[in-house]
Amino acid sequence: MTHPGAISSFNVDVSIIGGGPAGLMAAEVMSRAGLAVHLFDAMPSVGRKFLLAGKGGMNLTHAEPLDTFVTRYGGAQDRVQALLQHWGPQAVRDWATGLGIQTFVGTSNRVFPTDMKAAPLLRAWLHRLRHPDEGGVPVVFHMRHRWLGWNASPDGPLVFEAPSGRVEVHARATVLALGGASWARLGSDGAWVPWLQAAGVAVNPLRPSNCGFDVAGSAAHGVAQGWSAHFSERFAGQPFKSVAIHTTDSLGQHFQRKGEFVATATGVEGSLIYAASSLLRDEIARNGQATFELDLLPDRSTEQVLTHVSHPRGSRSLSSHLKSRLGLDGIKMGILHERLDKDTMNDPARLATAIKALPITVQAARPIDEAISSAGGVRWEALNNDLMVEARAGLFCAGEMLDWEAPTGGYLLTACLASGVAAGEGVRRWIAGLPA
Repeated sequence: MTHPGAISSFNVDVSIIGGGPAGLMAAEVMSRAGLAVHLFDAMPSVGRKFLLAGKGGMNLTHAEPLDTFVTRYGGAQDRVQALLQHWGPQAVRDWATGLGIQTFVGTSNRVFPTDMKAAPLLRAWLHRLRHPDEGGVPVVFHMRHRWLGWNASPDGPLVFEAPSGRVEVHARATVLALGGASWARLGSDGAWVPWLQAAGVAVNPLRPSNCGFDVAGSAAHGVAQGWSAHFSERFAGQPFKSVAIHTTDSLGQHFQRKGEFVATATGVEGSLIYAASSLLRDEIARNGQATFELDLLPDRSTEQVLTHVSHPRGSRSLSSHLKSRLGLDGIKMGILHERLDKDTMNDPARLATAIKALPITVQAARPIDEAISSAGGVRWEALNNDLMVEARAGLFCAGEMLDWEAPTGGYLLTACLASGVAAGEGVRRWIAGLPA
């Protein structure tokens, strides 16, 4: 593609496009190696999604054993494992400590800064990038520089739209760390996909990951899709706590976990749903819908539930009976009325079965821009072990724009940082003429 009329042009050793964790980590590695790094980002400041992710507590990584940790990356496990064995969860904690940020392991084995905040860590990180230790080269930041692709061809200079107009940048090496396509307002909009495809780089379609879903309607209420108006108005935004979900897809893949999630106006979202989202999303792609079973009382057996449901209730209403005997009320009672007809509600055996395994069918993932992260991206086969594009020497990719996904819990950030390390070291080797 051609972008005429660039008003300025300059040469750099290394350009990094994208100021998220992967781009910043690649910059740090190359700065320490003595390379002059120029980092470009479309936003007014870097690390915006990083700061947003830390709003509820900055989850840096996870303290489970590495051999378990690496299994969280699905089909990309082998390639991500190679990155994490070089720079993994413990390296994240050591890196944070080096920035003056102490960490601790929470009850869920998630690792957090002691103050739970992202901003102090990012400030310390940027200070070190701008004022590195002896031997390092200060990183130069170019904000509000939106990448527009290459001028004329992928062999031409990089073209940016900047406050001063069009800018052309000639770089010996470039690291793309542009993110996926979730949270476009923070800079990750997936606009890079056609440009890389035009440059001969194989890219799998970007899809939502760690996302919510719209539910199919309920025959009990004659609703074709979504919740009934009554359920949505009363319970949207409320959590299902201390529940479990389990599902098996058409390929025989199984998911089962205890936790919590939230009812939305049209469906479901939250940590437990996010954990199952890749399986549910892919099943919808294959068959148009996916079903999980909701266990409202995972700490009780079906037999125990049946005993309590069958207990004589006298003059009490069914709702009062279930609240008294099983603690079912609020949204848990609401979902039973939402999904079951009167005959089932009044049949103890069928009701007990539903309390332990209530089918919830989802028919569409929420839009990718609402997702916490995205799947798809640059295919691993298009990259060498240093994350350099095989079809174009000197072009590297890192972070969420690679074709991998992971659940929340520190796995996303850890792999982004590790890929930034790999790309930074790859650039250093390539410029030095060393093999990957």
